[in-house]
Amino acid sequence: MKSKYFFIPEDNSFFKEHLKDICSIRISRIINEFVLGFRFLKKQHNTVTFFGSARLTPNKEYYKEATELAFALSKKGFTIVTGGGGGVMEAANKGAFEAGGKSIGLNVILPKEQRLNKYVTDSEVFHYFFIRKVMLSFASQAYVFFPGGFGTLDEFFEIVTLIQTNKIKRIPIVLIHRDYWEPLLKWIEKDLQKEYKTICKKDTKIYQLVDTPEQALRVIEKLSKKYKKLYV
Repeated sequence: MKSKYFFIPEDNSFFKEHLKDICSIRISRIINEFVLGFRFLKKQHNTVTFFGSARLTPNKEYYKEATELAFALSKKGFTIVTGGGGGVMEAANKGAFEAGGKSIGLNVILPKEQRLNKYVTDSEVFHYFFIRKVMLSFASQAYVFFPGGFGTLDEFFEIVTLIQTNKIKRIPIVLIHRDYWEPLLKWIEKDLQKEYKTICKKDTKIYQLVDTPEQALRVIEKLSKKYKKLYV
């Protein structure tokens, strides 16, 4: 068999067997990462996961507020979980580290953008992005979302969908900074709920919008206690 780019012989049994071996190795690696990831998460308790832009620097307001909130949550006995990278992730890990709390990173191997920040005290590293994404979606008893890009929005909609479809239990989801989140939430309410009726009104109650770390702390404490009682 001829190709524009390479030549495959008519007797391609060798290539078929080689492909089987590659698939077997990949499947084994995927299973192993899932097992190691869930074992790692099982050791963590009373966790809060932070999401937000990886591009924010320490001089930015959101970075400082993520550090402040993580510090306060750590002092309350919460374990802080992030993707282990920079920006908001680094800020949250920094807050937990400075409070003397547990600072967890669920990192992924990427060519350039991702590195494990220096404030992580315990971590698990993943090769596959989708496995790390699953771990972050099932990692915590509360989720905090600071302003971010596509990745942050992807995680937000995934977790909201998991709760909406009863795939995970109801847990606090806190969105911080009205100026960033309100346009999106207004679109969800106006178009999805009222105009197209693709979601119900109760779906818009899955998440809470706040403006400050202090408000976020109060919401997380209040809702964590409320939902724990529901599932006892």
